[in-house]
Amino acid sequence: MARKFFVGGNWKMNGSTALIKSLVAETLNTAKLDETVEVVIAPPAVYLEKTRATANKNIGVAAQNVYYKEKGAYTGEISPAILKDVNVDWVILGHSERRQYFNETNEFVGEKTAFALENGLKVIPCVGEKLEHREAGKTMDIIFAQLKALADNVKDWTNVVIAYEPVWAIGTGKVATPEQAQEVHAGIRKWLADNVSAEVAENTRIIYGGSVNAKNAGDLSKEKDIDGFLVGGASLKPEFVNIINARL
Repeated sequence: MARKFFVGGNWKMNGSTALIKSLVAETLNTAKLDETVEVVIAPPAVYLEKTRATANKNIGVAAQNVYYKEKGAYTGEISPAILKDVNVDWVILGHSERRQYFNETNEFVGEKTAFALENGLKVIPCVGEKLEHREAGKTMDIIFAQLKALADNVKDWTNVVIAYEPVWAIGTGKVATPEQAQEVHAGIRKWLADNVSAEVAENTRIIYGGSVNAKNAGDLSKEKDIDGFLVGGASLKPEFVNIINARL
């Protein structure tokens, strides 16, 4: 089964009701988007419901985080059930900014990923190395540890899309070359084959994130193990349409 190309837009802590109107209602909804691409956008939590109500049905909506409890006294947190109640089907977990600024560990991300999946969400767990890891030749060691924490918790990989985001390329303007990205993506797929199953390795989409824009998306998309993108800053601009349509 061919893996469906996937393009996610992570708005991070950006956005406004005006942006939902200009970007979602007036740009994404009216553009001719590649029908072979699955598109998901992730606005801040307070805009999830409005974004879902505004976006065409063929555009998915994701939260940027979720907690691993059903409900209760967890001030400031959101549960999978709450997201499902406002028709949000996706969540990004373990983004490097969550790991860096909020001290999320591999184990915590693994537990949250499993809980979200078990409670009906589709999950985009993020993995990636810092510059010092790459320069020390430890890229795959770091990523394999992140993957192991997922594999230790996740029972069914059907609704998992792995995002490889080299931390040194996020928001820096530096981009992994297509060859660098492909090498890591191939390594992730081999790890899944060796440690989960050949079927999971073959079917799981592995997307690239890290200063993706309309100029570099085309070349990156040609690599055989790059199944799409998780886009940051460029997902807030009309060029997001060009990234979605990079293979046309």
